[in-house]
Amino acid sequence: MPEGDTVYLAGRRLHAALARQRLTRGELRHPRLSSVDLAGRVVLGVHSVGKHLLFRFDDGTTLHTHFRLDGAWHLYRPEERWRGPTHQVRAVLANEHRVAVGFRLHDMALVPTSDECRLVGHLGPDLLDPAWGRQQEDEAVERLLRDPDREIGLALLDQTAVAGLGNLYKTEVCFLLGVTPWTPVSDVDVRSAVRWSRKLLLRNAARPEQSTTGELGRDAQHWVFERTGRPCRRCGAPVRSAEQGSGLRERVAYFCPTCQHGPRP
Repeated sequence: MPEGDTVYLAGRRLHAALARQRLTRGELRHPRLSSVDLAGRVVLGVHSVGKHLLFRFDDGTTLHTHFRLDGAWHLYRPEERWRGPTHQVRAVLANEHRVAVGFRLHDMALVPTSDECRLVGHLGPDLLDPAWGRQQEDEAVERLLRDPDREIGLALLDQTAVAGLGNLYKTEVCFLLGVTPWTPVSDVDVRSAVRWSRKLLLRNAARPEQSTTGELGRDAQHWVFERTGRPCRRCGAPVRSAEQGSGLRERVAYFCPTCQHGPRP
């Protein structure tokens, strides 16, 4: 599933292409919205909230989309051929200069802008919120501490606690904190976890490459994520991995048995 920085970057690019422009084409190929025609509406802006995208229009409505595991928005020039099968297209938003095509967008809703909270009001503080400050940080810390016995790896993935993290950043934040993902929240410096999370997301918010080490070279971008059996980039010990969570929340957790302390499978 895309991380918050990926959604943030998509929102920025869509905003640059669509904002303050009148739509010449506005199709929503979704069972509940197939009769909606957005053509003629002016896009006021495109904004990300955690892993959600909000397209706001001048008639007081908002289009909400979520990438889930495989969704994507592509941008094209009007004459360009789309790079994807037509049967996977769920939305087409076009103006005179650009065409935004949404592929495999399973979650989609059109609501009054005043009702956006119905769709994103359950989320914790957005780590990439431009207005982020001490108040948002304190709230994120407080939400994470509500269940002190919860494993920190699962807590960081909970979008109702703090919005924007996926498995990559959860893994790397735990490494940088020196704790395993199975460590109880009560045994973790939660404020440092929040600060590292925001720092890593901000580092990659303006580019498609996701580096947590500060390096962009091949096989140098991550500390332990997806490095099972290979040397830890800090100490050289073989990186280990195991499942964490259950059902739809199950993810692979990566960790260094030397650099990270705490419970493990």
